[in-house]
Amino acid sequence: MPSSWGNEDTGKILEILKKHNVKVTFFMTGGWVESYPDDVKAILADGHDLGNHSENHKNMSQLSDEQCQEELMKVHTKVQELTGYEMCLFRPPYGDYDNHVITNAHKCGYYPIQWSIDSLDWKDYGAGDIVKRVVESDKLNNGAIILMHNGAKYTADALESVITGLQDKGYELVPISQLIYKDKYHMKADGTQVSGE
Repeated sequence: MPSSWGNEDTGKILEILKKHNVKVTFFMTGGWVESYPDDVKAILADGHDLGNHSENHKNMSQLSDEQCQEELMKVHTKVQELTGYEMCLFRPPYGDYDNHVITNAHKCGYYPIQWSIDSLDWKDYGAGDIVKRVVESDKLNNGAIILMHNGAKYTADALESVITGLQDKGYELVPISQLIYKDKYHMKADGTQVSGE
């Protein structure tokens, strides 16, 4: 759940996640961390991953090596100073990445993350559309990464039905830190990790 917008629904989202004992990953920008430090602490206290979504939500592929690393490490430092938490997951803004972005993320100690199912919750099509788009996705499988936003208009309203719909299909929802391989893996062309050298 990228956190680069407001925080109006963060409390409600955390309550729904707690009710269903689901842990997720919240990716946040530096501006969001500065604006809502209590929410950052609450997310961590509830056992969710804190992830890096860059300092200024820029197109990372357009930046120099130095600028890329600065975008990552500024928000990293803010979260570390606020909570003591060492983030290691990075979701590039807009899904904009290339080899240069991935290399710089690795240099900063980060695992770059993409999504495989976009809920399109930010388009404000309604809660029903979000649920259908996720629960009935043809990309839904073991290891799927679902993109939702905690500042979108209908996300909080859709979340419970998304969770129960996925659980009814036999899926377990876990934070990305528990989903990915961190060593001894290689990547397929579609971005899927495969265990082994």
